[in-house]
Amino acid sequence: MAKEKLFSVTKKDLVIEYFSGTGAGGQHRNRHKNSCRVKHLESGAIGTCQDQRSKLQNTKIAFRRMAESDKFQKWLRIEAARATGELEQIKKRIDRELETMVKEEVQVDGKWVKKEEER
Repeated sequence: MAKEKLFSVTKKDLVIEYFSGTGAGGQHRNRHKNSCRVKHLESGAIGTCQDQRSKLQNTKIAFRRMAESDKFQKWLRIEAARATGELEQIKKRIDRELETMVKEEVQVDGKWVKKEEER
């Protein structure tokens, strides 16, 4: 089965911030803004990296960490379900299950009665 592109994550969907590294490493680490933080706005996932001396390498690693985070993976599954139409099927199934599994009651004159009987 051939893969189909459902949606894409572009640079427009991200906030990329560069900052000075912290901790040991000397003047180069403290003077240069080589550390990177990548935020995905829709999912709230964040990836950071200050391991390398190179800004480009830190950016790649931060993006990879953001993409592998639990928040991003959950968002990805929801978006894929939405794009394929599975999300609507799931919502309908949940509604059917709630109708059969959940009993709604309200308090009328100090007694609990089924919601349909209240009317």
